[in-house]
Amino acid sequence: MKTPMKSIDELQAALRDRHYFADRGLATTIFLALHLGKPLFLEGEAGVGKTEVAKVLAAILDTELIRLQCYEGLDVHHAVYEWNYTRQMMHIRLMETQGQRPAEAELFGPDFLLRRPLLRAIEHVKPAVLLIDEVDRSDEEFEAFLLEILSDFQITIPEIGTIKAVQPPVVVVTSNRTREVHDALKRRCLYAWIDYPSFERELEIVLSKVPDAPAALAREITAFVQELRQADLYKVPGIAETLEWTAALVALDRDALDESVVGDTLGVLLKYRDDIEKVQGDEVATILGRVRAGA
Repeated sequence: MKTPMKSIDELQAALRDRHYFADRGLATTIFLALHLGKPLFLEGEAGVGKTEVAKVLAAILDTELIRLQCYEGLDVHHAVYEWNYTRQMMHIRLMETQGQRPAEAELFGPDFLLRRPLLRAIEHVKPAVLLIDEVDRSDEEFEAFLLEILSDFQITIPEIGTIKAVQPPVVVVTSNRTREVHDALKRRCLYAWIDYPSFERELEIVLSKVPDAPAALAREITAFVQELRQADLYKVPGIAETLEWTAALVALDRDALDESVVGDTLGVLLKYRDDIEKVQGDEVATILGRVRAGA
């Protein structure tokens, strides 16, 4: 699709205006995906901002965001289309009360079609941003079907025919890498790995997203989370957890970290009992000590 972005710098500025701080490499990949009409495949740990890329792109392009959340067992009926059987039955009964019998072509026409995300994206008049989120959670069979869709941007419905996109959607595919996604799918896309941000970048995100946070508190929070990511945890906190924790501490009217408030609010930052138990107590004190030493 044609985009209003004429350069990587312009795109990077547009992302920043919407509080998404992409480094040059990621901005370049997004720019090329838009201008070459290629799907964008974003991989990285949960909570590093992959989904947010699609949301911000929809805002920049002033178009609809259509999201397909992947999960085990996802099939065509939930991803592409299915028939509105309830409405079909009501129509049949209405016709019978009038002494008529509906034709099969009438029952299996566009009026009785429930459009799921993939079909909605293909039919969209103005190219939408199609987010295929956490594709690694779907089955390999669905991944193969998705490969076909992304190759031709068309869907065949036996009762209606082939529906082809006039202008393909902007596609963003994300993966948390819970399993390896097949190379054939990745080859259709431009690839970018999104890592956890540096201290400076994460602090910038915190101050932008939670403007009520005192600057000193934001620095301590960012440093604490950065230190925590070096610990041997089942699931280290992502950027989303950093922001949630910052908002929580602001709500508690805190202007600095201490052992007590960190211990009381670890459930905002960490989501597994074993991780919380591992960090509580002496480990909190140790990390706070490193944070203050580096201040």
